Amino acid sequence: MAKYIITFPGQGSQSIGMMDGLANIPIIKKTFTEASDVLSKDFWAMTASENQEINQTVNTQPLMLTAGVATWRYLQENNLASPSFIAGHSLGEFTALVAANSLTFNDALKAVTKRAELMQNAVPENEGAMAAIIGLEDERVIEICMQEQGSGVLEAVNFNSPGQVVIAGTKSILEKSLQIFKDAGAKRAILLPVSVPSHCKLMQPASILFGSYLNTINFNLPEIPVIQNFEAIGYNEIEKVKLALVFQLFNPVMWTQTIKSLSSEGIDLFIEAGPGKILTGLNKRINREALHVSISNEEAIDEILLKIKE
Repeated sequence: MAKYIITFPGQGSQSIGMMDGLANIPIIKKTFTEASDVLSKDFWAMTASENQEINQTVNTQPLMLTAGVATWRYLQENNLASPSFIAGHSLGEFTALVAANSLTFNDALKAVTKRAELMQNAVPENEGAMAAIIGLEDERVIEICMQEQGSGVLEAVNFNSPGQVVIAGTKSILEKSLQIFKDAGAKRAILLPVSVPSHCKLMQPASILFGSYLNTINFNLPEIPVIQNFEAIGYNEIEKVKLALVFQLFNPVMWTQTIKSLSSEGIDLFIEAGPGKILTGLNKRINREALHVSISNEEAIDEILLKIKE
């Protein structure tokens, strides 16, 4: 029988119509209604119509959490709720903790909304930025960041897969660095359409406030091992689970290391539970031997059940 893990995507996987393939499943709509009742926003409407609300950080974070939890509940209904491990990319870490019964959905919705507000307020508008560097070794990206940051901030913040690193920091410095990365051999250096420079030291003030907020929320030990972004390991102490969420705000997402570590555990099926296929694409590049499936429609469940029985 195949060993499988479930991964939850984060901010950046949202899109109009992102839940269309699962729209006829009652638990999906029910979960969205639950989130709307908690935060007094119609999240389902955000996914179904052309608007800018879906890309506003304070909406995107609870929206992506809701989509991930809804998909997880759909997996539960199909007896696919016993993975060997769970992991989430950035924001997706909160979805993973809900799935592992470490956090309630209600508390997680409020926490990620607070997280989004603190992140948005940490850096003045148009002073922070992020970019994707494609086709350059991790060490070279880190080296160039250190060379070019000057008195500002420029850091490698998402190690997504071999040859794909996201950088973040002071906008003026970051924009000037893009040509440096290209000259160094990067195939592409692309400015990302985000307003918050996540996972770099500019988020440290927000992390302090967020840590205080998390102390008001009840956590339980995860019932399923959750591999968290900060050190690409799981924790069996509640305080360490919480601290990893705080440190994650201003430290890199160690996704390549996470998937490599899980692959060494003999995992041969990776399931992405949430909108889009971003993690599925990244995970394929890290582990080409395993099967990778995203739950974007009802047919995906049949494929997974067939594989698990092998």
